[in-house]
Amino acid sequence: MREVTISMDQEAPFHNNVDYCVGTGRMGLALHKEYWEQLALVQKAIGFSYIRGHGLFCDDMAIYQEYKTEDGQLESEYNFTYLDRVVDSYMELGIRPFLELGFMPEKLASGTQTQFYWKGNVTPPRDYEKWCALVQETLRHLLGRYGEEEVLSWPVEVWNEPNLTGFWEHADMEEYFKLYECTSYAIKEVDPRIQVGGPAICGGCDEKWMKGFLSHCQDKGLPLDFISRHHYTTELPKPNGHYGYVELYTSEYAFSTLRDCRKMIDSYAEYKDLPFYITEFNTSYIPNAPIHDTNENAAYLARMLSEIGDFCTGYSYWTFGDVFEEQGVPFTPFHGGFGLVANGCIPKPAFWTFYFYKQLKGKGVYRDEHMVVTQEKDGTVRGVVWNLTRESGCEHWDCKLHIPVEEKRYCCVRQIVDEQVCNPLKVWHDLGEPASLKNEQAELLRAAANPSILTECLVPSSGQLELEIGLGKNSVMYFEIQEAALRSDRGFEYGKY
Repeated sequence: MREVTISMDQEAPFHNNVDYCVGTGRMGLALHKEYWEQLALVQKAIGFSYIRGHGLFCDDMAIYQEYKTEDGQLESEYNFTYLDRVVDSYMELGIRPFLELGFMPEKLASGTQTQFYWKGNVTPPRDYEKWCALVQETLRHLLGRYGEEEVLSWPVEVWNEPNLTGFWEHADMEEYFKLYECTSYAIKEVDPRIQVGGPAICGGCDEKWMKGFLSHCQDKGLPLDFISRHHYTTELPKPNGHYGYVELYTSEYAFSTLRDCRKMIDSYAEYKDLPFYITEFNTSYIPNAPIHDTNENAAYLARMLSEIGDFCTGYSYWTFGDVFEEQGVPFTPFHGGFGLVANGCIPKPAFWTFYFYKQLKGKGVYRDEHMVVTQEKDGTVRGVVWNLTRESGCEHWDCKLHIPVEEKRYCCVRQIVDEQVCNPLKVWHDLGEPASLKNEQAELLRAAANPSILTECLVPSSGQLELEIGLGKNSVMYFEIQEAALRSDRGFEYGKY
């Protein structure tokens, strides 16, 4: 058994920003009923500050419109009905937009190339002046409706993954630089305090795209308030039917890509202290990867969340829920979707990884490749521990923690997610993998999607508590140790029966 002694006098580096932002699909999905049920569940448990997704300017949001005047001139007009409906609902749930500017309204597009089932246009504007006017009118509307203090806190990101031909016609870097330049200046004309940034590229192109973007902004003196990038950690998927099966990168390799990108940014004196946001991250980058629904995903993300804050200011998990249609409407409730919540409002194991990290408060006192431990000012000790079996090599991982405390009575509360007690995917499989859930099946799956809860009374010996931990395959455990002085009611005898 591994033994770890924790010193409360030392501080372990741990930059926990787990609740900063979460992803959604396109904004138009917010017109679905279950979208809001899933988001409400996530917000109640985790409470993200921002939400980022595609499709702000897609035609299903109906913002950009055109009409002809009596003399035949083509004029622009703007319809914010759906935008107001969506943002009002976000605000009611205590979450606000991290605005991604895209994709191109069909009436303003220079070409016909589209992406996804819902056909988001990914071509440059045919008229950059009209594009900039669209951006400006949208921001002015939001400022007028929600107020400066609120909207000035919303970052504005120019486009999504322009280094991929699927998201930006020909992956034309120079054309993206043109888009960023005119858009960033247009934003600053509305209010110079609005935060604008990019390039929102996916990984693997930092040497060309990140360096090229930063050099271009430096040479031109362009507005740049933050830098953004995406982070996925699998090899190319192997397709089979409706699904794609992926091989995970090692955690160390995944961290190395972020570390290298941060070094690249810091090599520019002007940008060394700029916020660096990972505006999308997950294991796989496809919405039909069965890995997303597994306990292994939860354990891998536990490892990821322990260190990702070392390299970036904030990070956004892609996505909060499975109301998502990039490749069409899903056939089944468990289909390998990105979300923390499966359709039917069923929390996946990864949901609890985020929930556990949300509980970690105070200073970090210990961190390694298996756990993070924090202590609050009142002495409460909290931790997240995981057994990522593919990296630990252990079907069962054991550890004993030695924790210095005062001579008092304590209660340890543990919540455990593993393949036996919090594995709704297994329950769904055992039920025969029904594509359409009956009400009682959905209720059973939601009940099976909860962690096990164990409590015990701990009494220190020689100023230390000993906490024995045993984790099965791909388990994640949250523990909390707090003072629990016994205050029995008169006449009550616990354990008499």
